[in-house]
Amino acid sequence: MAETLKGVFAASMSVLKADLSLDIEATLQHSKTNLDDNGVGSAFFGSTGCGQLISVSEKKEFIDSLSKMKFKEQILIGPSCNSLRETINIMNYAVQKGMKNFLVMNPAYYKNNDNGVYNFYSNIIKSVPEARIVLYNFSNLSGYAFSHEVTTRLIKDFSQIVGMKDSTGNLWNNFKSKNFSMFVGSEKKLIDNLKIGGAGVISATTNFSGSLAKKVYDDFKKTGSSTEDEKLKDIRSAFDESGNLITALHTLKSIENKAYANLLPPLELLNENKKDELIKKLKGLGVLNNKNMAA
Repeated sequence: MAETLKGVFAASMSVLKADLSLDIEATLQHSKTNLDDNGVGSAFFGSTGCGQLISVSEKKEFIDSLSKMKFKEQILIGPSCNSLRETINIMNYAVQKGMKNFLVMNPAYYKNNDNGVYNFYSNIIKSVPEARIVLYNFSNLSGYAFSHEVTTRLIKDFSQIVGMKDSTGNLWNNFKSKNFSMFVGSEKKLIDNLKIGGAGVISATTNFSGSLAKKVYDDFKKTGSSTEDEKLKDIRSAFDESGNLITALHTLKSIENKAYANLLPPLELLNENKKDELIKKLKGLGVLNNKNMAA
């Protein structure tokens, strides 16, 4: 039996070249640094990784390089396609390369309901039976919040459904299922999630605060609490208050590495006022240094 997914994962950033194509080597290095230095896993091509904006061919080329890395159990791949066929295509390609863990959001734009969402995942599983799927519950982006009923039905019918990232917030603290990994999408809920048996967190801001998030997680596992939890929450709040987590992270990282300033439209860096406000808050928390600003 495969190991249960748990721990701290970064919703990993994608680094782009000047022509806005994916810089595969830089994106891999970004993730590897967080893993090697902080013990933080990576979820690629989610919302933070601009997955909906990156082409299928670039994702497959990235998977080619990613497949050569160690620690595959600490990697999740987000197909991030509305197209069922393209989702299956990417997942089958990754499985052939030895990777089986996926973070999969239901299609956006068109109105979803429970039966339609069930059919989307069931079709994926029939075509990629080797996959281990973490459901991505993010109604702000997809327009749909997973219900207890459809989540229970999917788990009951398919052993391939192994967990959920709950960024909507309607299930993480009131849904339980055996051998099911419940991740929250914000460090603000990490300790509370762990207290009720949750698996951990998959978060954008662990691209910046990965070492602290891992310490809070490890502290809780050892002692049932952490003295660093409030600081971790304050860091998340500073990014939340910037207005856009993705652009805030790229703005901050670009101070030390200009490649992070490359963003696919419609995304753009924070304006100078918001940038200065974010830097001031992080300096006030004593957490701004060259190491977490660089790749």
